[in-house]
Amino acid sequence: MSEIIDDLTKERYDAAGFGRPVGMGQRPALLIIDVQYRTTGTQPVPFDEAIEEFTTSCGEVAWDAVANISQLLTLFRAKGWPVLYPYVAPKKAFDAGALGAKVPGIMDIPDKGYEFHPDIAPLEGEILLPKRHPSAFFGTPLLSYLVQAGVDSLVVTGCSTSGCVRGSAVDAFSYNYKVAVPSDAVYDRSPLVHEVNLFDMGQKYADVSTTSDLLGTLQEIDA
Repeated sequence: MSEIIDDLTKERYDAAGFGRPVGMGQRPALLIIDVQYRTTGTQPVPFDEAIEEFTTSCGEVAWDAVANISQLLTLFRAKGWPVLYPYVAPKKAFDAGALGAKVPGIMDIPDKGYEFHPDIAPLEGEILLPKRHPSAFFGTPLLSYLVQAGVDSLVVTGCSTSGCVRGSAVDAFSYNYKVAVPSDAVYDRSPLVHEVNLFDMGQKYADVSTTSDLLGTLQEIDA
């Protein structure tokens, strides 16, 4: 657990009984959220350079996470489990709303920014879910697809830890799905925000572990 989280906070959550593991079910699905050039950039460069290309880029940490997402994706494809891609669709003027007012830069992303990172790009038959708000569930048919596929648990990856990943994890938990968030397969533009949100999700909404540990758990599930 990150040293960013102070001991008093850890003690208080533990005393309240938070943070108990839930585990995975027998039919997991993988969500790859917003892993597009607009969050990764087209090259693995430091944050200050990355935002010169796309203001919403997270820099090198995104590429580190993509390498781990790719490992999970390979396993899910090999086992024939569902893979779904909630992603930000190109913004139109009528999409501005509250999000556009809060983050004006998100309205002016070049078309290249909406392309999927090639290391995790979807294959034919994998489900694309254009979204216009943080949660992958809000205003999309995600829940319907999960029910149809008999999914009982979700592995949530992508960007950003504090925004779309968190919003999707909370909604999945609210629908009584077992949720796993691999800490090194999600990313954010602030290390502090990233770590605090991982801690909070791990205490309340999801099992948070490394990609390596999660792969071990997933490999034990019969496809």
